[in-house]
Amino acid sequence: MEFVSRIMDGTISYPGPDPSETSVALPPKVRPSDKMSYLERVPVLENCTKGQLRAISRIAEVMEVPTGQILARTGERGDQFFFIIDGAARVDIAPDVHHRVGPGEFFGEMSLLDGGPRSATVVADTPLRLLVIHRRNFWKLLKEAPVLTERILVSLSQRVRRAEKAITA
Repeated sequence: MEFVSRIMDGTISYPGPDPSETSVALPPKVRPSDKMSYLERVPVLENCTKGQLRAISRIAEVMEVPTGQILARTGERGDQFFFIIDGAARVDIAPDVHHRVGPGEFFGEMSLLDGGPRSATVVADTPLRLLVIHRRNFWKLLKEAPVLTERILVSLSQRVRRAEKAITA
């Protein structure tokens, strides 16, 4: 303990790690025009005005993930909403219930809407490019894009109907 204290107070010098050994490659910075281009490719946002898309681009982040990366896990707290720009993901609802989502589709809204845990695990089936909205901006997103709010409601209704059908089958 004394050793650590002396390093901390400077009586024993410690050069620290070599910066060349600890550098981490940062993802390339995405230009605002690129974000706008991605947003324009999301079908559910096709009726948004340029102003609405600009507002959304200010709160959206671009994320690129490799095949196999878990984006959401059943039972965990959800802090992000995702739009798929490129690639595909597998949604695991139960051990024997899966479906695939691809470009233009979204996921992660349920946990942000009701504050409950994630209801499915989502895994990248291919490399993915996503637009991500964090929890703190989710309601702002819904206010900026009322058409998205409508689409989310329709999507949730369809999911409930599929679940009911699976239970009665």
